[in-house]
Amino acid sequence: MIKEFKENLDTAVFTSKYVMTNSSPIVYIAHHEDGAWEFWGDQTINESEIVVVSLQQIIKVDPTILEVSDLPIGFNAIRETKEKPWVLVSKN
Repeated sequence: MIKEFKENLDTAVFTSKYVMTNSSPIVYIAHHEDGAWEFWGDQTINESEIVVVSLQQIIKVDPTILEVSDLPIGFNAIRETKEKPWVLVSKN
């Protein structure tokens, strides 16, 4: 079964310029109570390095995020490397 996000592929999501240039794998995903999504690499970033892209763009950068496309609101998904499995963590 192929997983997909229930959100429209044009949905805006937050990430960093490092993820978008493929210099950092996505290792942290947050699905907030307001429905917003964040996709981050393993580096500390400052506000000027945050970018807003479409869900479709972030899937193209790393299709493995589809593995957690059903991440419940209020949860995070974390992994050590792109090759490791996702671990789901409740923010509550």
